Amino acid sequence: MKVRKSLRSLKNKPGAQVLRRNGVTFMINKNPRFKARQG
Repeated sequence: MKVRKSLRSLKNKPGAQVLRRNGVTFMINKNPRFKARQG
C-alpha cells in the first residue's frame, strides 16, 4: 500500500473506491497496484 499526499489522481482510475476508516482516507481498487492511503 502506498502512502500518498493526494488521492485525486488515483480516484480517476477504473474501479477505484474512496473510503474512510477511523478518519483515515483509503483508496481501494481491484488492482492492488493502486491501493493507497492518504497521510
